[in-house]
Amino acid sequence: MIDLTDYRISLLAIGLLLLMVFVQWLIASGRKAREEGAIPGTAPKASDHHSFTFRAWRTHQNTLENLGTMLGASVLAIVVGVSPVLVAWLTWIMLLARVLHMVLYYAIATNTNPSPRSYFFMLAWVANLALLISALVALF
Repeated sequence: MIDLTDYRISLLAIGLLLLMVFVQWLIASGRKAREEGAIPGTAPKASDHHSFTFRAWRTHQNTLENLGTMLGASVLAIVVGVSPVLVAWLTWIMLLARVLHMVLYYAIATNTNPSPRSYFFMLAWVANLALLISALVALF
């Protein structure tokens, strides 16, 4: 049986990641709801990064798109007993990179690719991949 106390720091990062999803939802939904003619459950009318409503919605959607693999790799790594220190480092890198991605997405209106937010997206992606590979190696 795995002692989850060894993974408290990682579990905190996972919990904060989930909290971030709620905050992003509040920001995106609140912003969209203030727009004239807003329809719940639909994408914002603006489809350009120069619209904060669009950027807030895309930030939330992008986190949701990555959440399954982030949570899956994290839980798998914990269950198969990957080093608690490695799991902690990688989950915190994922969380901090996603937070910086969110802040930059809110702050910078650009359609340029890559944009400054793209580097933090990739940092979280690489940390997530490293965590998944570590979990698969530990499994076999």
